[in-house]
Amino acid sequence: MPNSTPSPSLRDTGQATVRYYPISHVNGKSVPQELGLREAFVVPTFELAEALIAGGVDSARIAISQIDSPGADYQGHAQDASSTELVPARPFRFDRSILIVLPTYNERQNLEPLIQMIGRHLVADILIVDDNSPDGTGQLADQLSRQHNHVQVLHRARKEGLGPAYLGGFAWALARGYQLIVEMDCDFSHPPWDLPRLIHRSGTADLVIGSRYVPGGRTQDWSKRRRLLSRLGNAYVRLFLGKNIHDWTAGFRCYRHELLANMNLENVKAKGYVFQVEMTWRARQLGAKVCELPIRFSDRVQGQSKLGWQSLLETITEVPRMSMRTTPSR
Repeated sequence: MPNSTPSPSLRDTGQATVRYYPISHVNGKSVPQELGLREAFVVPTFELAEALIAGGVDSARIAISQIDSPGADYQGHAQDASSTELVPARPFRFDRSILIVLPTYNERQNLEPLIQMIGRHLVADILIVDDNSPDGTGQLADQLSRQHNHVQVLHRARKEGLGPAYLGGFAWALARGYQLIVEMDCDFSHPPWDLPRLIHRSGTADLVIGSRYVPGGRTQDWSKRRRLLSRLGNAYVRLFLGKNIHDWTAGFRCYRHELLANMNLENVKAKGYVFQVEMTWRARQLGAKVCELPIRFSDRVQGQSKLGWQSLLETITEVPRMSMRTTPSR
């Protein structure tokens, strides 16, 4: 438990008691010790939250105040009694138009809960890009679109891979003038409560990547084999394309409109997970400012992983080709 004086506990109907510890500064590299399950820090700025996260505090246990400074009676967040999710009193609203692109294939179990959770943390439009899922994800997406004005659906005829699905979503977003375009998996591996952090940092970066491999980043519920493959994959990419990026394959990211518009997306050929590598490589070629924010990447909640040997083989073959076309500055 932190040494600071705790604020009063908060108890709302249907929500668990949470004890808050206001943090107004972090001295040097010192970070308060870990919190209990029903405890959380509350901070006045995104910058202070980033300092805590870089020092090892889980972002899920940090409430970012939407007022100038949090008082001892801070009442801005509550906690869902059935999970460890801190729920803001109101979702974050930014002065830029935001579209979250969710590619789906057999994600019926995850889709509606994820959209609900996103809405608790951020005011944004959502585009579901469904590749004709046989489990009825597309039909559920249409139903959600009818129920919620901020949810739209793009149906694709067949499954062609992650890259084509995102490219379809990007084209849709650019045609409608969205200022910020977010990539996010539909399986809860990317934490929705970190969306405001990505959007905030996009004020100073062209591409913001939610990274597992910068200080404060981590993976959760992964097997040793998966951790090894991910580490080796990123090391392989860094060997060819440069070490300035720690998590080349990350799929939780936010692009500025101007960057995507200048990328010649019609020339992007990657279909699998190497798509993320190619997009980052193209951003660096254009001289874009790329920023990595630490996140906790969890294993999917429902369904099966789409990562297969074909995606790994594509990474092995395509990354050296990128480096031979034009090698970004290292």
